[in-house]
Amino acid sequence: MIKQVKQRNLMTGLAIAAGVAGIAGGVALLQNAATAQTAMVEVPMFEVDPFWPKPIPGEGLLGMTIGASVDAQDNVWVVHRGSSTLNNNEKGAELNPPIADCCRSAAPVLAFNQAGDMVRSWGGPGQGYEWPEGMHGIHIDYKGNVWLGGNGAKDSHILKFTQDGKFLLQSGHQGKNAGSNDPENFGRVAQIYIDPKTNEGFVADGYRNRRLAVIDPDTGKIKRWWGAYGNKPNDDQQPPYDPNATALQQFRSPVHCVALANDGLLYVCDRAGDRVQIFHTDGTFVKEAFFNKNTRGPGSTWEIAFSTDPQQRFIYLTDGTNERVRILQRDTMTELASFGRGGRQPGEFYGVHSIAVDSKGNIYTTETFEGKRIQRFNYKGMGMVPKGSNQGVVWPRQPA
Repeated sequence: MIKQVKQRNLMTGLAIAAGVAGIAGGVALLQNAATAQTAMVEVPMFEVDPFWPKPIPGEGLLGMTIGASVDAQDNVWVVHRGSSTLNNNEKGAELNPPIADCCRSAAPVLAFNQAGDMVRSWGGPGQGYEWPEGMHGIHIDYKGNVWLGGNGAKDSHILKFTQDGKFLLQSGHQGKNAGSNDPENFGRVAQIYIDPKTNEGFVADGYRNRRLAVIDPDTGKIKRWWGAYGNKPNDDQQPPYDPNATALQQFRSPVHCVALANDGLLYVCDRAGDRVQIFHTDGTFVKEAFFNKNTRGPGSTWEIAFSTDPQQRFIYLTDGTNERVRILQRDTMTELASFGRGGRQPGEFYGVHSIAVDSKGNIYTTETFEGKRIQRFNYKGMGMVPKGSNQGVVWPRQPA
């Protein structure tokens, strides 16, 4: 009898213990669910458009595609490096003699409408200007003019054209760069932006120089410039990148992007330094933010575009090393989420480089290296995602 009572007490104790454990487990699940709920953030949502753009006429191919801009009519402009970055088996029709019926380089400057049709196509050497050895960056300004950056080994200049390809202005001269404090020439430019409020131009300058330069877009004259933290730039030898070292007081090469927000804050990408620095337009330093600091090589901060809401709440930051488009909260520079992954299929990236946004909020990305293309990501409204998550390939949802 005593033995049976002990067994009953033991079983009762085990049952109570199990009950307590179950309650504790349930509380933990509720706490985890609450934590997960608080870790959700609202971000713009996108889906890749695998049918945009349409094929380029004449079996034309893009080479390394290193610039994107959207004009007032929502046409999407790109610039690419063409034949010099296409393999012989890609451009067989343009070799002398031709080795195949397919294919050839498309013109360096192209524009596509919203339906994906090519509506502009021009570029190359001409009278009155020095066509760059290598291209980098395209900007359609508020007057509709087309700006191009020279980025080849000897390129020290930028060019301005009409949308039909008529030459308007050259600033700087090929082969004349005298360093990061040159008042007349650039040093392998990465990107250009013209401010419609002040009619000043901002130049990420660049791959040889280490500065942000300001120009008069009517004359091309360089007005002022500065380096990291607003310092006077220099071209001293820099140590290899170390994510644990104190941040350099100078930009690393390349100074890869410039983007001006509606509130007058100027964003500059120090690509190989994995950071974005923010300035007032007079060169006064505001703050900086780092992204994926362990990224070496080409770095993590490639190019910037803003969301289309009046406050421009979000920044879209391309990262062609980690193959992501990062979505940042602009006021805090906090990374909320990202999308994309490495690969060659729609929605994947190989060297995701430039980025632009149209009036509907759709994103356009270009790819350099062997990526050689432009992709569109359709804006699908706002949605909730886990903070800091990568959404991978944002493939179109299947209809219900």
